[in-house]
Amino acid sequence: MTPALVQFIQLLAALAFIGGLRMMAHPRTAARGNLLAATGMLVAIVVTLLDREIIGYVTIVLGIVVGGGAGALMALKVRMTSMPQMVALLNGLGGAASAAVASAELLHMPGSVPAAGGEASPAVASPDPIILIAIALSALIGAVTLSGSVVAWGKLEERGIFRRDWSFPGLRVLNAALLAVALAVALVLVLSGGPAWALVLIVLIAIALGVTSVMPIGGADMPVVIALLNAYSGTAAAATGFVLKNPLLIIAGSLVGASGLILCRIMCRAMNRSLANVLFGGALGGQAGTRSSADEVYGGRVKGSSPEEIAMMFDGARRVMIVPGYGMAVAQAQHAVRDLYRLLESRGAQVTFAIHPVAGRMPGHMNVLLAEADIPYDRLQEMDESNAIMDQVDVALVVGANDVVNPVARTDPGSPIAGMPIIEVDRARACIVVKRSLSPGFAGIPNPLFAAEHSVMLFADAEKGIREVVSAVKELAG
Repeated sequence: MTPALVQFIQLLAALAFIGGLRMMAHPRTAARGNLLAATGMLVAIVVTLLDREIIGYVTIVLGIVVGGGAGALMALKVRMTSMPQMVALLNGLGGAASAAVASAELLHMPGSVPAAGGEASPAVASPDPIILIAIALSALIGAVTLSGSVVAWGKLEERGIFRRDWSFPGLRVLNAALLAVALAVALVLVLSGGPAWALVLIVLIAIALGVTSVMPIGGADMPVVIALLNAYSGTAAAATGFVLKNPLLIIAGSLVGASGLILCRIMCRAMNRSLANVLFGGALGGQAGTRSSADEVYGGRVKGSSPEEIAMMFDGARRVMIVPGYGMAVAQAQHAVRDLYRLLESRGAQVTFAIHPVAGRMPGHMNVLLAEADIPYDRLQEMDESNAIMDQVDVALVVGANDVVNPVARTDPGSPIAGMPIIEVDRARACIVVKRSLSPGFAGIPNPLFAAEHSVMLFADAEKGIREVVSAVKELAG
């Protein structure tokens, strides 16, 4: 292939990446955008293999079969509630791949590997410092992404030692020291022409830094962490693109990195916190203060209800707002919620869905679940839009959400969620909360909404409870 043809095809592939990402911004075009971007990636892989005259095609094809098979199996077998864990692991694998490729490139630079017959390679010019910088950055960021993603996966799975948010007073100093040492070793690698020991040391320090950086972060902040690790993964890939002198990899990595950072900004704004506060402030922040116990908040004021009573509350309601949360994902209740939505709409109610940016365990978690149940996208509202009309809502139905509807975020400066914008269902005329128990959310605090005068609780698994409400509404309608 001529250089001009290669560059032209690479340009088309890059345009496919950008166009596909643009189309993913709207649900109506997201599927086509995903297909366009995937086609661009296929073209990029093929033209790269043909341009570089790779000879180990058997190994490459074997890797594609094994990796593709593993990916397909994960996509088919992983439950929707475990999708955030899978995304975290995929971020880690992306970072590991970037670090591995950059490391291999360093080890195969001219002069670093004995020539055939055991003779040393002829003298060559020193490696390009720019390439060495890219190798160091790829190894550093990729290794941090790998270990940090494994910790994020463990926190989401609540496995073993990951159940706790491990921290100690000198942790910030330790993290700063690890980063400083890693950068110092990277400088040695660049100035010394790329010794292998320096690269190994960078990777080891980066793995430790990834663990110590993510371990103290609370589970409620995992959506932000996953988005940030996604940005790390893309940045590592872009750095590897400089190592391989592959413009397509630079473009693809830059798009992923920029998208992840934008998503982090959106979610941090939704929590009224800075990224630095998420990374270095422990769990959900807030000021020190006295916290109310569950007994003080609930104290016999919680009103349980039944599907029949809830059906009567819906009877005659003109505007209904549904607020989904992680409990809906755990119970896989999105299809039951869809049936209730359709039933209420058929009876003349206007039904909308209020989506908090950090509801669930990953960015867009609720949107994905509702799209899976074929709920029209134009029925989904962002938090600010929902709050603007909350006073006009006859019935607000909270399905498995907790911290994102907790009014203490506005009223208690000592709360761990102080200042975090919430969906203000406490302003609706009536509120129904479907939840298995009064157990707290990730913030670990009681929710006075559950004991509010206008609120009732339906203690049930979300899927089973909503199904029973649907049956009760049908019976009431005759």
